[in-house]
Amino acid sequence: MASSSSKRIRTYDVFLSFRGMDVRNNFVGHLYTALDQIGINTYIDSEELEKGEQITAALMEAIEESQIAVIVFSENYASSSFCLNELMKIMGRMQQKELIVWPVFYKVEPREVRTPREIYEEAMAIHEVKFGNDLNKVKRWNEALLDTGSLSGWHFTDGNEAELIQHIVQKISTQLDQMPLHVAKYLVGIDSRVQQLKTILNLQSKDDVMMVGLWGQGGVGKTTLARATYNVVFREFHGSSFLERVGEKSSNISNDLVALQEKLLSEILSGRKFTIHSVGKGSRLIENRLCKKKVLIILDDVDDECQLNALARNCKWFGKGSRIIITTRDRHLLTTHGVHHDHIYEVKVLQNGETLHLFRKHAFLGNRKIEISSNLVDRVLNYARGLPLALVVLVSFLCGRGEREWKSILQKLSKIPDKKNQ
Repeated sequence: MASSSSKRIRTYDVFLSFRGMDVRNNFVGHLYTALDQIGINTYIDSEELEKGEQITAALMEAIEESQIAVIVFSENYASSSFCLNELMKIMGRMQQKELIVWPVFYKVEPREVRTPREIYEEAMAIHEVKFGNDLNKVKRWNEALLDTGSLSGWHFTDGNEAELIQHIVQKISTQLDQMPLHVAKYLVGIDSRVQQLKTILNLQSKDDVMMVGLWGQGGVGKTTLARATYNVVFREFHGSSFLERVGEKSSNISNDLVALQEKLLSEILSGRKFTIHSVGKGSRLIENRLCKKKVLIILDDVDDECQLNALARNCKWFGKGSRIIITTRDRHLLTTHGVHHDHIYEVKVLQNGETLHLFRKHAFLGNRKIEISSNLVDRVLNYARGLPLALVVLVSFLCGRGEREWKSILQKLSKIPDKKNQ
């Protein structure tokens, strides 16, 4: 499976938006240093001269290549048309779900920013006079201020700045720890399947808790689809956990399930460590700690009801808007656990064109195509029967070998199937 879309490489972890040398030399400078000390790559504009009205191409690119934007609303922020243009760009990226935005209301009230009052109202009035021929621009600035001022962030008037900075650094660090999962070297046909699964997940519904099943034969790509979907949606939740090979890791039911319970809680609750002494106590702990949190949990390759009972017995364990995705080869297991039939997605084998595409992705050595007859290629595709894993394993074994070797190997496999593929 794979995607035709290419994700932008993120150059920066954090983009800092602020106004004024006084803020730069104090709060923002200390925040930048604290982030830098723990290895968080942060963009801070080094230009100290008065900026013009237009946002520069370098800043545009920096915003696009950042994962998180921290906007420090100080008294003078709205006086800068440059900062307001920067804010519009940031909020546009957030609306496209390409950027996480957190405001810091630094010695200003959030309501002053939301519906410009006092210093912010004065600044916007000056802009209306200055840009009288383009009042639509001023309107967009006001909308950006309203949207950003309504976001959850930090409000600081007086007190311990160092403590606030530590809170911000911890929040950023925790968010960055929730990194996207590796999916596969080459993906084919994944985009449409992710969109179908997102439709079932119905993320727009904020109040219900839903369990969704991914069902299909081994090697068909259930885990790949679950990983790809996780990467698309996990930032919409308060916490997330992807537990791989649950069935394989639960051979010793008591000890192994306890370890999975500890891992589940630790991943969702910001890396906190838990020591659980029994499966029953772990189940109660999961219910008590997560019943009010909107979480995304993926239980991969489940093969027994006891695993589901220990990790996600029912929807009441989790907060509103939570989604639990279960991958399994056993459809009946999903039904007995109460997963609604409309919430069960059958992961099917690749279509012929998709199988050939995946074959071509893997059948290269550097930039050189393997010279193999179309008849032998067809035999490989028929042997894989649309299973991505079978095709990848087989092509990896054949890659770099000559046509005579292909014929010999395929002849043997036709009589005694290769154990790994089987």
